[in-house]
Amino acid sequence: MADTALYIEALIFASEQGIRVEEIIYCLQAVDGSDFSVNEIKQHLASIKQKYDGNNLAIELVNINNGYQFLTKKEYHPVISLLQLQRSKKKLSQAALETLAIVAYKQPVTKTEVEQIRGVNCDYSIQKLLEKELIAITGKSDGVGKPILYGTSPLFMDYFGINNLQELPHIKELTDNTTSIGEQQE
Repeated sequence: MADTALYIEALIFASEQGIRVEEIIYCLQAVDGSDFSVNEIKQHLASIKQKYDGNNLAIELVNINNGYQFLTKKEYHPVISLLQLQRSKKKLSQAALETLAIVAYKQPVTKTEVEQIRGVNCDYSIQKLLEKELIAITGKSDGVGKPILYGTSPLFMDYFGINNLQELPHIKELTDNTTSIGEQQE
C-alpha cells in the first residue's frame, strides 16, 4: 500500500463516528490483502496525531470511546458553538434532557423506573432519544413483564466527548449550594 497513513487519515475523515483500530485493520486488509498489526496501526495513528498537533491546523486527532476521529481544537470551540447554535433546529427538550440524564446515571434502566423518578410519562422522550441514537435498548429486565432496559449509546459518548461513564460529572459536582434555605452548619 502506497502510504498507509494516508489511507488511515481518509478512513478517519470519512467516518461519521470514531473508528476503532480493528475497523481500520479490516478496511486496509480488505483493500490491500496485507496483514497489519495493532501496533503498526497505532504507530501510524501516533504520527497522524503529531502531524495535526501543530498550531497551523484547526483540527486534531482524538481518541474517544476507543475510536479515533478528527475534531476541532478546543480554542475554536466558541466560534463552532455559535455555528451549531445557529443551525440547531433539533434541540433536545427539557423533558428529553432529564430523561437522558436519568438513563445515563441509572443505566440499565426501564421506562417505568425513569417515569417514577421524573413523575410523568416518558414515552415521547424515550422515543426521541432512541431516534437520535443517544440511548439504546440494552436488553430486558427479569422483572414482571420483562420490560425493556435502556442505556446510553456510543453516540452519547461521542456527543459528550467522554470515553466511559466514569467521566460523567458526579451528582455532587452538579448541585448548587447557593440556593439552599437556612444556614448551613459547619
